[in-house]
Amino acid sequence: MAENTKVLVRGVNWIGDAVMSAPALWAVKGAYPDADITLLANPTVASLFEKDPHIGAIIKYEDVYRTLSGRLRLSRRLKMENFSTAILLQNAFDAAFIAWLARIGHRVGYNRDSRGILLTKAVDVTRETLQLHHCHYYLNMLISVGLNAPYRLPWIYLAGQERQSALEALSHLRRPVIGINPGAAFGSAKRWPPERFAMLIGRIIKEKGGSAVLFGSEKLIDPDILAPTAAGTFLDLTGKTGVRQLCATIANCDLLITNDSGPMHIAYAVGTPVLAIFGSTSPELTGPPEIPAHPEFSYRHRVIRKPVRCAPCFKRTCEHLTCMNAISAADVFDEIDALWARRKAVFFDRDGTLCEDADYLNSFDAFRPYDGLERIKVLKDKGYMLIGISNQSGIGRGIVNEEFVKALHQVFIDKYGFDDFYYCKHVPADNCACRKPSPGMLLRARADHGIDLKNSIFVGDKNADMETALAVGARPIFFRTKKHTLSITGIRQISTLEELQAIV
Repeated sequence: MAENTKVLVRGVNWIGDAVMSAPALWAVKGAYPDADITLLANPTVASLFEKDPHIGAIIKYEDVYRTLSGRLRLSRRLKMENFSTAILLQNAFDAAFIAWLARIGHRVGYNRDSRGILLTKAVDVTRETLQLHHCHYYLNMLISVGLNAPYRLPWIYLAGQERQSALEALSHLRRPVIGINPGAAFGSAKRWPPERFAMLIGRIIKEKGGSAVLFGSEKLIDPDILAPTAAGTFLDLTGKTGVRQLCATIANCDLLITNDSGPMHIAYAVGTPVLAIFGSTSPELTGPPEIPAHPEFSYRHRVIRKPVRCAPCFKRTCEHLTCMNAISAADVFDEIDALWARRKAVFFDRDGTLCEDADYLNSFDAFRPYDGLERIKVLKDKGYMLIGISNQSGIGRGIVNEEFVKALHQVFIDKYGFDDFYYCKHVPADNCACRKPSPGMLLRARADHGIDLKNSIFVGDKNADMETALAVGARPIFFRTKKHTLSITGIRQISTLEELQAIV
């Protein structure tokens, strides 16, 4: 590929679809690793990808471009960018028309909305295509034109400060903090009755001792119903959050209860457990997606729907709403315990915290466990699980044997009482969700073991370890060594594993 290759990706218009298209967007970067990738999307969707490292630039499809003269102006702008390829994830005629006007040489997309003549590579839409989950629907288009497009669980990239601001905004609430999203932009047929959401909120506060955070763009629940709630039990953020603030706030909820909507897709893409209510639409097509065999992160989820003859009908509106009315507040409330994480853990970095940092440890001959390692089992007597969390980019670099890493971690489990051990084998350029300071491995542990991350501890010897803890609200403890210096203020420090036993 020429060094000046530039690829334009036309993004989809809805938040939920945008989340589901993320694996395809990343696959474009994987297929054109040396290219400059530019995303063309409406401002709402553009903000969703603001921190995504796979994207070099974003062009916002503003309202001024929606007229014929606006489209001409946009096409001239795109032509000046000298894009060689346009990948049209959006199905609309408009996407192909603008790419054609911009004289982009290669224009790839599904043959929909009578636009095939404007595409240089038009992918047919078959009955099987329409039965794919939307994540795979977008990937299938790339695969059909010969690109390697592996499935990855959608992930929304959030900055540490975004996470911290959201954590502080929710810090006064009683836990569990349960997000409630009673809306759905597609239409009223996707909305569970608001009065049942109100009943659910009341039971969460009274019977779970927790709190509810209300999301959405419009007031659907009468605030007078919720007025008598006690302090620290309810926060109404309806119409008060931008997209990125919404993502960060949902990431800090213990659970989101929602209709099939944009916030539902945001929830699983930040690793938050999600309880999704479905009626007129199909969870097989737009529900929480499958978790890969070797995930970068994970999440818990449940889908609630009732078998009625007319569902899924995919209608925007409905006079009788049989599918939604069949779901009671008790049906939803009874599923909370399956998703609510309540165990606690002490997470440990490996090299430099549990054993000497040997720089790409690759043999048992170089394994030097620290004094006190055998005695950290006593933390289990205090109700903590012991979980290892380790960046192992040496595997991705071809320096470290993955089978050795698995064998070593089994030693921690068998000899030292660890309950589980997670590792990330990616290099930084992979932009994965699991490499610290990204919290993917902690989210996997929460999903696998029901761990309450905000009631847990992370011990490590690097700033990245501390940032990982702070990202999920866990208590960070810095293990002092001669190799690394802590640059984050206000964090408890220890020099031995024995000190940890005394303060936990």
